[in-house]
Amino acid sequence: MSQHTRTKITGIGNTLVDILINESDQFLIDLGKKKGGMTLVEHEDIVTILSKTQNTPAVVPGGAACNTIVGVANLGGKARFIGCKGDDDNGRLFEKELNRLQIEPVISTGSFPTGNVLSVITPDAQRSMFTFLGASAQLDPETITPDMFQDCAIAVIEGYLLFNPDLMMASLKSAKAAGALIALDLASFEVVNASRHILEDIIQHYVDILIANEDEAFAYTGHRDEQKALEKLSEHVKYAVLKLGANGSYVSHQNSITRIPAQLGNAPVDTTGAGDLWAAGFLFGLASGFSMEKCGKIASACGYEVCQVIGAQIPQAGWERIRKLLS
Repeated sequence: MSQHTRTKITGIGNTLVDILINESDQFLIDLGKKKGGMTLVEHEDIVTILSKTQNTPAVVPGGAACNTIVGVANLGGKARFIGCKGDDDNGRLFEKELNRLQIEPVISTGSFPTGNVLSVITPDAQRSMFTFLGASAQLDPETITPDMFQDCAIAVIEGYLLFNPDLMMASLKSAKAAGALIALDLASFEVVNASRHILEDIIQHYVDILIANEDEAFAYTGHRDEQKALEKLSEHVKYAVLKLGANGSYVSHQNSITRIPAQLGNAPVDTTGAGDLWAAGFLFGLASGFSMEKCGKIASACGYEVCQVIGAQIPQAGWERIRKLLS
């Protein structure tokens, strides 16, 4: 099957349930957490943090690659998700939601509980994440084979898998062997800083589509200047994306740079999932053979709509507005 006749997008990443709370900047300072980014914690740490808030948390299915794949499915794309859940209610809920959206689940069951991400949302709509990987960390690299990516246009490999180098390498090698384009979102500046020793080699030899926001791009390239950062990001890949929040995005492809305006409207309520849903729109557009401008427009719309709600789930009315851009 040639690259051009494939449209399916497969995501591989952490099977997580998002717990979201609204809190003050002081709450984060008291926890000793730098705003933004992601910190790996134990389950007890999440329980402790939740005990310190008076606010009622919202609980929704999450995980970066899964958020992207859910977005692809809502856009009408063919989608598959590979992960590992716990044998518990959260794990069953997670799989049920994938089935409801007609996403093909390739989900194993580990002995740990299903993982959680606690997102603390500050008044500026920034989210700072505390992640307990749980059963996600039990996804066995030995079970990841090229068959899982055989009919795929694009494999979305979650940047957080860089914390599990064996699983990251098994995913990259299998997707490459199957002939899929490989998309890597750099996930968070903390991930980039922690995995610098392997990241450059991975990008050079495996990645086709590299996606970063300005903090991740700075951590990887050392450049705050947008043009220099984009230049460095695009060195070894077919598509390099630099996301600048309210200032839109840039895509570098075949020595040409496309500027993608952000969708304007209401101020963001919560940025949880903004990058994941941006990627859903962009990658769906690429797999569908759309122009760079159209890919970008769908991406910006997805990013905008998810910032209008708490959590990474765009409501039906938002998806209807986005789908109008497809015609």
